[in-house]
Amino acid sequence: MLTTEYVPGSPIWLDLGSPDPSAARDFYSALFGWTVSSPGPEAGDYGFFQLNGRTVGGLGRLTEEGAAPAWAVYFATEDADATGARVQQAGGTVRFGPVDVFTHGRMSGLTDPTGARFAVWQPRETSGLGAVTIPYSLCWTELLSTDPAAAKNFYCSVFGWQEQDVPFGDAAYTVLTPAGGGTDSGQGGIIQLNTAQAAAGLGSHWLPYFEVPDADATIAKARQLGGAVRTPAEDAHGVGRFAQLTDPHGAPFAVITSAGPSD
Repeated sequence: MLTTEYVPGSPIWLDLGSPDPSAARDFYSALFGWTVSSPGPEAGDYGFFQLNGRTVGGLGRLTEEGAAPAWAVYFATEDADATGARVQQAGGTVRFGPVDVFTHGRMSGLTDPTGARFAVWQPRETSGLGAVTIPYSLCWTELLSTDPAAAKNFYCSVFGWQEQDVPFGDAAYTVLTPAGGGTDSGQGGIIQLNTAQAAAGLGSHWLPYFEVPDADATIAKARQLGGAVRTPAEDAHGVGRFAQLTDPHGAPFAVITSAGPSD
């Protein structure tokens, strides 16, 4: 389970790169009840998605060359420079950075050997997200990969993650926990990119999951607001009901109504 007691390798930040931040703000505010605040004039059009005064993500204009609208998942590091070196040693690439973000922290944009983009955050004044796991906040991160075995080796080498393969329908699913974490500290998973998505030209990518009280109601509302359903809602025993969606600009994300103790 995600918590805000961040340890190296755990998901610590999340932000959306959008070609139209104003429209994105309107969509997610209507869908999840988020507001947007600015960290100050020096941040330009970057803002913080907030829920009841706690930060649940970031929002900025898409500026990186070759990047499509997407949510970027950041993992905690105590040393962004050293993590970048490990990424290169393990066969990944450093797209940019590390760079200091004023006095908030230090970050770098990275890509794994299968093509999935991610980032790392070395916290200073901004320690990370202010809320996770509660309704309308990040609760899980999932890598859809063209080569799960290679991805697993890469991330375990870079972050020291622990992994456990579990059955998931017809596919294998790798549950990830930070170094030294127990079975109750799962933070994400790795699964094979499905055939239909690969045929549609999708490559490896990280997908954030947001907890919602009613997955079907949220899916219907996303459609009304101009979003689309990428994979229909399904139930997984002991996990919950979930679906993959895209916002009006094509950025993918997922929603889940997690199963209760008796489900």
